Amino acid sequence: NNEFARVVAEEYLRFFDFTGRPLDAALRMFLHRFCLIGETQERERVLVHFSKRYLDCNPGAFKSQDAVHTLTCALMLLNTDLHSENVGHKMTCLEFIENLAELNEGENFPKEVLKALYLSIKTAPLEWAVDDSEQEGPAQDNHTNASEARPTGFIGHNPFLEVPNPNCATEYKKGYVMRKCCLDPGGKRTPLGKRGWKMFCATLRDLVLYLHKDEQGFRKNQLYESLHNSIRIHHSLSAKATDYTKKQHVFRLQTADQAEYLFQTGDAKELQSWVDTLNFVTASLSAPPLAGAVGSQKRFQRPLLPVSHTKFNLREQLTDHENRIVWLEKELEEHVANAPEKGAKSRTVAEFVEKESFLQSELKRYRTYAYLLRSKMAQYPELVPALVETSIGEVDEPEQNHGGSHGCANNPPPPSPSRTKQPAPSHKTLPSSPALGSPSPAFSAPAVASSCSPRSSPTAARTKRIAQDRYSYRTAVQKGGDLGT
Repeated sequence: NNEFARVVAEEYLRFFDFTGRPLDAALRMFLHRFCLIGETQERERVLVHFSKRYLDCNPGAFKSQDAVHTLTCALMLLNTDLHSENVGHKMTCLEFIENLAELNEGENFPKEVLKALYLSIKTAPLEWAVDDSEQEGPAQDNHTNASEARPTGFIGHNPFLEVPNPNCATEYKKGYVMRKCCLDPGGKRTPLGKRGWKMFCATLRDLVLYLHKDEQGFRKNQLYESLHNSIRIHHSLSAKATDYTKKQHVFRLQTADQAEYLFQTGDAKELQSWVDTLNFVTASLSAPPLAGAVGSQKRFQRPLLPVSHTKFNLREQLTDHENRIVWLEKELEEHVANAPEKGAKSRTVAEFVEKESFLQSELKRYRTYAYLLRSKMAQYPELVPALVETSIGEVDEPEQNHGGSHGCANNPPPPSPSRTKQPAPSHKTLPSSPALGSPSPAFSAPAVASSCSPRSSPTAARTKRIAQDRYSYRTAVQKGGDLGT
């Protein structure tokens, strides 16, 4: 709140042309480009500059800048009152008019204007951008098209900061579920008043699980609510909640930010479908983690788990998961071998237990990922060669088996290296996730047949594939339909 800030605000508002627009339309145009956050006083200071600019563009529309500012703040309060779930009694049009009595420089605002403003806010709530750091120029008059192109708001091109656009994502599963919050991000216990069960229409699109009140949740006027209730599932793990006995058909979702949720489905089959779909999409699309920070304190630091999509195809993704399993097993073995001595400081013991618990949970997660990818690739071997396309359009195709194109499916897949041998499953349905109580992937995870792997083929041909013969990564991920059936 200084002279420099006021000059910057005035210059920024010059990019907006409110000429001939009603006050509510001008306010929507401004909020579409500007993220209005902060305390009440900070917001009011920003709206002062908006009011001045509006009156400059529409001289004579109101008696003074203070009158415009008063009415603008009243619209913001009306929007909160009409569309907030925590407000019991909604403000009526008559109350809105009475609250603004004699605030137009001692006179009343025209009733027709106030009625039109009230109806506009009641019909369509005010929405504003998530962040304004990617504004590259003046506000455009065609703000409707801009809203359709970027309904969620963007912050640069960094995937850690970008809010996903659900309209550009691939939908993998949809259905009604009951949700309960157990742990908030950071591993803190959810407050008692926010733990209750609540019904949502869940939609899984790429690495985001959207939770809506109904099946029309992706409408524009519910966009903010869908983002507020969305859950990022990158590097997450879903498993049947066998320790939760109060309700049936419940599974647990643990996310990368250490949050935890319980979901109840209609039956055991639907539970299986949700768990397998969530885990398979996560295993297929999650990018490899980044190494944790290193400092002089020698404290354990968790690795960084990117929210961006992986650049690997399914085979490369599986290889990365298997390599990480080997590394985690070695890391856990070394960690247990260097356990603190008896009588060590409690802080040292706590850090040891924390790291041991983390390594064990990561092993369980990556074994589940590898198990599901191996099972999917063994079930649909035709996906394997189609997913090795490089960035320049070339593909690595293994030499075909002379017995036919289905030679991979006819031969039972060998067990994963360094694992105890178990007979391959005789059916072709997707095996249950090991997190659901089925045999651990460490002992029964089927792998892709050796003839389907480029590493086992002595002569891997490198050919050119025309555009119509290729299909996208996401299409291949969805091959075979619902994973739970």
